[in-house]
Amino acid sequence: MSIGTPPPSAVTPPQGTSLLGQRLIVVGAGSRTGRAVATAASAAGATVVLAGPDPRKLEWTAGELGGPSEVLPVDLVEEHSIARFAERVGTFDHLVSTAAMPANGPLRDLELADVQRAFAAKVIGPLLLAKHLAGQASERGSFTFFSGVAAWRPAPTRTVMATTNGALAFLVQALAVEIAPVRVNAVSPGIVDTGSWDGLGADKDAFLRGVAARNPARRVGTPEDLVKAVLYAIDNPYVTGTVLHVDGGGRLA
Repeated sequence: MSIGTPPPSAVTPPQGTSLLGQRLIVVGAGSRTGRAVATAASAAGATVVLAGPDPRKLEWTAGELGGPSEVLPVDLVEEHSIARFAERVGTFDHLVSTAAMPANGPLRDLELADVQRAFAAKVIGPLLLAKHLAGQASERGSFTFFSGVAAWRPAPTRTVMATTNGALAFLVQALAVEIAPVRVNAVSPGIVDTGSWDGLGADKDAFLRGVAARNPARRVGTPEDLVKAVLYAIDNPYVTGTVLHVDGGGRLA
């Protein structure tokens, strides 16, 4: 089993996927997952708007793309930042947000400010993105947000992560009804080797092998698995209010 993380340039859209002539926003484009989504969308022909709080990371992503792109900073913690972003971005076809600010740890150690930032990234931010941008999306447009397997498999020290991901899963259903015909979906990753586990150091490989052994799919995820799910949610006009579980069955194990 290969558990290495492919570079963003190695993440390509599925054969036949075309976003030619479409404008796609990636919020969180400075992260590895956001960069992978932006790279694949660009390869599929989209003009990509790279958004996030750190312009330096966004410029780095822009340098990885082969097609046209634009860098527009936005901070999901601040509504005025989202409102200004909406004014600057104009019309678009699809928005994908990979934004996350985890607040993990024992309940007794949680700081309110960290919890509030976690909700801002996963719940309040997506709500405000829809509030300010839904009217600028095309009729074929969509919003795709990132939830996570923790909502379906809560664990000690992951209470905030489980709650924010679960709240987002219900938010996409409500938004799909309220801002229709613009579609709203979520992708829920399981354990994916995006580099987020690199902090385990020498223990990383053993951890990922253990996950693969328990998962019904007998593997861990890759950025390409997530990209395929995002592009499916974008491309299928009959999918809305849905959570796409990309977890190898991890929520069932």
